[in-house]
Amino acid sequence: MENQVGLVLEGGGMRGVYTAGILEYFLESQLFFPYVIGVSAGACNAASYLSKQKGRNKTVTIEYASDPRYISWKNYFRNRQFFGMDFIFDEIPNKHVPYHYDVFYNSPSEFVVGTTDCHTGEPVYFKKQEYGNDLLTVLRASSSLPFIAPEVRFKDKLLLDGGISDPIPIKKAQLDGFLKNIVILTRNQGYLKRPSKFHFLVDRKYPDYKGLQQSLRNRYQIYNETVEYIEQEEKEGNVLVIRPTKPLKVGRMERNPQRLEDLYNQGYEDAKTSMTSIINYINA
Repeated sequence: MENQVGLVLEGGGMRGVYTAGILEYFLESQLFFPYVIGVSAGACNAASYLSKQKGRNKTVTIEYASDPRYISWKNYFRNRQFFGMDFIFDEIPNKHVPYHYDVFYNSPSEFVVGTTDCHTGEPVYFKKQEYGNDLLTVLRASSSLPFIAPEVRFKDKLLLDGGISDPIPIKKAQLDGFLKNIVILTRNQGYLKRPSKFHFLVDRKYPDYKGLQQSLRNRYQIYNETVEYIEQEEKEGNVLVIRPTKPLKVGRMERNPQRLEDLYNQGYEDAKTSMTSIINYINA
C-alpha cells in the first residue's frame, strides 16, 4: 500500500467547486485512486466522483446555488441553518439529481469521511464498512458547520464539520498506509488562518461541548500547522499539491453562479495542466 497513491480533499464550503472541477477532469480521464479521504465539501464532491456521475457536482453546487432551498437567510430564520441540509442531503440526491448508489458501493476505492465529535472535539473518521448505507448521513455530519447547522447524531456520537478538527486529513491518509498522496486545497498558496475573536459565542452556543469549544479555539493553529506539514511533505516528494492558481473570489457562502462557475473551470483547467505531473508522480 505504501507504493499506492491516495487522494486527500480539503473542505471550504462553496469554494469546494474548485475541487469539483478537478474531480470532473479526473473522472473524464478515468483517473481513480484506491483511497480517497475528505471533509465537508471535499467529501461531498468526492461522493459524486466515486459514483462516476459526470457533471453532477456542477449541477448540484452551481445550478442550485441560487435556489433559496439550498442556501439562504430564509433557511436560517426558519431552521437556524443557512444551507438547507434536508434539501441537500435528502431531496437532491434522492429526487432531483439521483445519486448512483450502486456505482459508488461497487467502487473498489476506500472512501473515508472526516467529522468532529462534539463532546471530545476530536476527529472521527468513517470508512465504507462503518457507514454502510448511511453515506449521506456522514456526509451531512462532515458538512454541518457550527452555528449554521445542527449537530448530527450517528453511531452514538454527536458530530459536526470535519474541517474543525482535521481540515486537511493528510496524516490520517498516511496512518492508513498511504505514504504518497495528491492533496487538493481550496485556498491560495500562502493562506493562513487567524485566531477567531468570537470564542464567547462558541461558549454560549455550545456550553456542554467543552471539547468542541477547545477545537474551535485551536482551529487556526491546527490548520496552519497542517499546511506547514503538507508543504514540507511536498518538498520531500511525498505529496503533490493542487491549489487555486488565481486569487479566490469565492467565499464559503457564495451564491453567485458566475463566480462559482469560474472557480469550477479554474479547477478543471488546473487539473488538465497538472496531469503530466500527476501521472509522473503516480508512476514514480
